[in-house]
Amino acid sequence: MPTGGRPTVRSRRLGTALRRYRQAAKLDQPQAAEVIAAHQTRVSRIETGHVIARPIEIRAMLKAYGIDDPEVREKLEDLAKHSKNRGWWLEHSEHLRPDYVDHIAMEDDASYIREWQPLMVPGLLQTPAYAEAVIAGGPHHIEPERAAELVKVRVGRQAKIAEGGASYTAILWESVITYPLVSVGIHRSQLSAILEIGKRKNVTVQVLPFSAGALGGSTSAFSSFSFDEEPTVEAVTLDNLRGTSVLEGSEDLMAYANMYDLLRSAALAPEASAELIRGVLRSLKEDTS
Repeated sequence: MPTGGRPTVRSRRLGTALRRYRQAAKLDQPQAAEVIAAHQTRVSRIETGHVIARPIEIRAMLKAYGIDDPEVREKLEDLAKHSKNRGWWLEHSEHLRPDYVDHIAMEDDASYIREWQPLMVPGLLQTPAYAEAVIAGGPHHIEPERAAELVKVRVGRQAKIAEGGASYTAILWESVITYPLVSVGIHRSQLSAILEIGKRKNVTVQVLPFSAGALGGSTSAFSSFSFDEEPTVEAVTLDNLRGTSVLEGSEDLMAYANMYDLLRSAALAPEASAELIRGVLRSLKEDTS
């Protein structure tokens, strides 16, 4: 069973893939259970991520489903092998919600990360001062000790991008740049940091201008993740007042992939976005001089 008695991100991804291949082969769970000489309950628990399939089961299922690509088999066996691995963030687990742990695990596994943020700077771009300010100013009271741990986690998440471990694209609504949620000094430093991070080869930052009209208000913040060499969206996370929701259904993934394409098409190009940010920085310096 996955660590902690609940599905891990990797065990869920493994189960989702096996379910998708089974359904494409037009087999039901009882038929899949016959393939691995097990009860239907085991197939169900494998597909929901509550149980990790053994390599011999993965091979038997894939053969029955007509999947003979060795790369697919290797990918799924690797997911099974590493489903229980502890990530660096679990050192802070007592301060983290389980759904936030899932989000971090997806970031850590992802090859492509895309974010849309209409309200605040995304966590992967936040400076420690900005992170501390928005955590302290949130709707929930957080003890100083836990707030400090959350800032450490937010900074730790950024290592994946800093090391070039994933391609990262962030689209920010213009209000994120022009209307500070924090003190002017922190906001100014944050904008400078965005400009520096945006120079990395694996990072793209775009600003959706107000001139794009109602598009900026048509959807709340979301992140999408791809785990292979191709940027096909395989998971989406949504932040809400109660935590983070994970979407993995094919129709949901297609809807958010299409929305991101719309936002990216309407956003300013990276250099034009950087020029807008530089202009706001200049105005902030003039206002405080």
